[in-house]
This record gives sequence, structure tokens and C-alpha cells, in this order.
Amino acid sequence: MKRFLSIIGVLFFVGCSPKLDKKTNIAQQAEEVLKQQTLAEADWAMQQQPVTVTAETSTRSAGGKHDFFSEGDYWWPDPKDASAPYIQKDGLTNPDNFVAHRLAMIRLNRIVGALASAYKITGEEKYVKQAVLHLKAWFVNASTKMNPDLEYAQAITGRFKGRGIGIIDTIHLLDVAQGALVMSDKISPADLKAIKSWFSSYTKWLMTSKNGIEEMNAKNNHGTCFTLQIAGFAKLTGNGELLKFASDRYKTVLLPSQMATDGSFPLEMARTKPYGYSIFNLDAMTVLCQILSTPEDKLFTYTTADGKSIKKGIEFLYPFIADKSRWTLRPDVMYWKEWPVAQPFLIFGA
Repeated sequence: MKRFLSIIGVLFFVGCSPKLDKKTNIAQQAEEVLKQQTLAEADWAMQQQPVTVTAETSTRSAGGKHDFFSEGDYWWPDPKDASAPYIQKDGLTNPDNFVAHRLAMIRLNRIVGALASAYKITGEEKYVKQAVLHLKAWFVNASTKMNPDLEYAQAITGRFKGRGIGIIDTIHLLDVAQGALVMSDKISPADLKAIKSWFSSYTKWLMTSKNGIEEMNAKNNHGTCFTLQIAGFAKLTGNGELLKFASDRYKTVLLPSQMATDGSFPLEMARTKPYGYSIFNLDAMTVLCQILSTPEDKLFTYTTADGKSIKKGIEFLYPFIADKSRWTLRPDVMYWKEWPVAQPFLIFGA
């Protein structure tokens, strides 16, 4: 499972740089490394046409043309009975699952992230104009937009038409929401209102639906990513009540219940991909701190009574990022060689 959060700062890929002068400010280093890469990515994005959930459908979906559909990653046909409900193989992704909608959303994430970053760097409105084409296709235009719910995400053949756990799929909309916020001063009031309306409807569904409530109460990275999405979408729509909800939940639920006193995440460490899941959850919590922290509410320095904090989490995991060979648990069953990359927790933690 790899979900990259690219637009929340143009600083994410500082780890890709050669050895840098320690006297140089880290933000300046990161910007210098990323500027040309970001503009090249934006050049690609300028050539792309919108592709939404309406472009492809699956006969296994219980939803309609405008409904996002995906299938549980780790569920496979029963080798003993092809007509039986799927069986689970934790950590092993079924390559025959329907992934077109997820890939389209990842593509949207990449496009809007690149265009918003380029606009932030250059101030050129051409990037905003191109991003709006994609934003309107996904969230405004009647013929192509996605319905603002995830009723049919991560379905399992023979078991579920959709699950609360599938809400993690829209983590890819986090960059889209942040990108729209970055470009909001140059998006027309009517378009911006319509885009915000979609995200308001979606956050309402997240907070009130059966699937949303299940995901909210998930005890691992799913609960973290639910809260992160609420924070990111509420930041775009200006929903102060939900921003407070997300901050309070980080301080009273996520940090106290998910982190051990040594800074590790026991539920992630127990998985078949403990290294990747530990990194992913720490990234998500750190980005949550980045989005929500204010001069009055400093989540980066918040510490529980028993000493848990985002700093403690970074201190635990950092040695294994600096030297992967020091990892004491078994290697992940998939993507072991791909981790780590330029992790968001490093730049935001710094």
C-alpha cells in the first residue's frame, strides 16, 4: 500500500537530493531540489484531459455509473470453489481486482498536485485554468462527476457490496482539496462554491453514514486516515467545527490509543507489512499535525500524560529509515524493497 501525499508542501522529496550544505536552510534546500521536478510534472499535467469514474465501470459493482467502486486488496477467489465468497490473504494484493477508479483518482491527485504546486511557485494562472477542468469534471459536471459517497469502495465478491474500510481510498482526494485551497484565489467564485459543495456533501456522508462511522472508529491507520481526510476537506470548506473535531480526535483518540509509549504503532507492527504500515501511519499523523496546527493549537508539540507525541513516533521510526537493515521484525510480504522513500514525516518533523 503506497499512498503519496504530494501537494501538502513542495518539500516532500528532499530525500531525493544529493548531499546538501548543512548551513543552508532546509526549506530552501527542499525547494531548490523540487522546483524543476515540480515544473516538469506540471508540464505533463498541462497536457492531460480529465478522466473520472464515469470512464470505466465494473460488472461486479452494485453502484451506478457515477459511483466510485473498488475491491478489497487482499481478497482472492477460493481455489476450492470458484463460486464461493472470496477469501483473505493479508498483505497480498489480488492483481485481478477492479482498480480503474482508484487509478483515476490517483491520476487526479497527481495532476492537481502538480498544477497547484507550479502555481504556488510561479504565480502563473494557466496552471489554475487547467486544474479547474479536472476539478469540474470530477465534482461539478453532471455527466462526469463522482457521487459524494463511498458506498461501494473495497467490496468483496460474495461478502460485501462496499465497506467502511474502503474510505481510505479517498486519501488521494486530500491533495486535490489542498490544491484547490492553494489555487482558490484564482478559481471563479461559482466554480469554487460548487467544488466546496461537493466536499461538504462528502464530509457530511463521512460523518453520518454507517461506512463512515465504522471507519472513524477504526483503531489503526484507517482511523488516522479518516481523521486526516476530515481535516483536509474541512480546511478547504472552512468548516471550523470539523477542524476542531479532527484536532480533538488526534489528541484524545488517535495518539493515545494507537501509539505505544516507545513511539511505535503496535497494530501496524502486527501486520504482514509492518515496516510499510508503520511508515504510512506516521506519515498520516504527521500530515494531520501539519494541516491542523495553529499558533493556538500546536499538535506537533502536543504530548499525552504518558509521554506520547508525534516527536516520539519520529524518534522511534527514524533509525529504521536511516538504516533499514536495523529493522528487527520480518520483512514486509510486499513492497519491502520499495520502502522507504522521501517520507513526509521527515520533512514536517524537521
